[in-house]
Amino acid sequence: MKYLMGIDVGTSGVKCLVADETGKVLKSVTKTYPLHTPKPAWSEQDPADWWRGTKDAIREVLSGVDKEKIVAVGLSGQMHGLVALDKDHRVVRNAILWNDQRTDEECRDIIKAAGGLDALVAYTNNTMVTGFTGSKLLWVRKNEPDNYARIAKFVMPKDYIRYCLTGELVTDASEASGTGLFDVQRREWSKELIEKIGLDEAIFPKVVESDERTGRVTEKAFEETGLPEGLPVYGGGGDAVIQNTGMGIVKEGTLGVVMGTSGVVATAMDSFGENKGGRLQFFCNNADGKYMAFGCQLSCAGSMEWYKNTFYSESTQPFVEINEGAEASSVGANGVIFLPYLTGERCPYPDPDARGVFYGLSLLTNKGDMARAVMEGVTFGLYQMYELILKTNESLKIKEVILSGGGANSKLWKQIVADIFNLPVKILAGAAEGGAYGGALVAGVGEGIYESLEDAEKVHSVKEVVEPIAGNHVKYQKVKKIYDKLYYDLKDTFRMAAE
Repeated sequence: MKYLMGIDVGTSGVKCLVADETGKVLKSVTKTYPLHTPKPAWSEQDPADWWRGTKDAIREVLSGVDKEKIVAVGLSGQMHGLVALDKDHRVVRNAILWNDQRTDEECRDIIKAAGGLDALVAYTNNTMVTGFTGSKLLWVRKNEPDNYARIAKFVMPKDYIRYCLTGELVTDASEASGTGLFDVQRREWSKELIEKIGLDEAIFPKVVESDERTGRVTEKAFEETGLPEGLPVYGGGGDAVIQNTGMGIVKEGTLGVVMGTSGVVATAMDSFGENKGGRLQFFCNNADGKYMAFGCQLSCAGSMEWYKNTFYSESTQPFVEINEGAEASSVGANGVIFLPYLTGERCPYPDPDARGVFYGLSLLTNKGDMARAVMEGVTFGLYQMYELILKTNESLKIKEVILSGGGANSKLWKQIVADIFNLPVKILAGAAEGGAYGGALVAGVGEGIYESLEDAEKVHSVKEVVEPIAGNHVKYQKVKKIYDKLYYDLKDTFRMAAE
């Protein structure tokens, strides 16, 4: 029996797992690290913390499995983060992360340099948003010229771990798609756009497909992690894409909903399609020639984490209390509506000025109502992205939702998703492991254990199915009309507050 390792460099921690070729997860370990917020709406991490956590996670995983059976490593990680490296491949400054909102001005500069939004979308099939790597490069160039002058190459978070393991500076097509400077249709850097905004093409990493071998574990990495020297490391993918691969979202017809710190709603596309207006993200999939259309909500389960930390900091069982309170509430949270824009928003509204809102509070409102409103508000935002995906292809028929992420641990929240989407919600074995599981499967394709991603899908088994409750969807649609209107009513107010 052959084993596969997956490593996911997340925002709150790094996950390392080993699965056998049947897809069974043998051991999974997560190690956390700090997040730095030097200013409001800024978000940074030290790449050294990622590597420290990765080393610890790998060693702990290896203590519980036969490492000689591991044949390949696949990588996943938080997308869009800028890891700037100097000529000696040393980190120039802390990485600027996906949820950092400082680059609104640079986004406008890029759109203007491209010739407008439609022209930019023609180059990349995506707009430029504050999370994307391209805008971060321009911010460093404008605000930290000394640091910018030192940049010899940049990579994204998981690719820095690849460098630590193999000594190679490489990224993959799904990850490159999230820089906002990648020609998704042709699966190559958009040289003309890069030239228009004045960046040096030499700082861009090589791009491969997800199942391509990118290097082997070095002697130094063996000494630090215990992984066998020479073990192949494959391209892997950005987490927003590869976690859907880990959920079996490789063919059209199934919707993937990931409720992590951020929320992702995605479906696989068999062919390229125009992303008009750039409201969605349209990225390369983990299979060559395939694509993925999706939207990203910046504060998904992160909204519930904030709620827990703010209102249940003294509790010894906060999530038990939160779920009990929310269950005691009712559909529509007794009139309370929550807008989950705690760190701005990306989709369906690319607005860094947007902020979280509780609407409809009264003297009768309790913490249970507010907890349920958080669950419902986050889910309404996810549903809005689903509506946008349906508009990209009139013939697209979605039959079910595959759900994963921390939000999938709540029985009530799963039911709310089923009711708002009016679709059966499935939980798959292994899907809860997120991008690390997808990374392992992609490595298995590269190593020849599976013929293709479609072939790898056979490892998935259904753990649970949650059916929508009759009548609840109609009730939620009435609430959603108010939810949809609130952003537009508050848009100007958000901007005034930011100013």
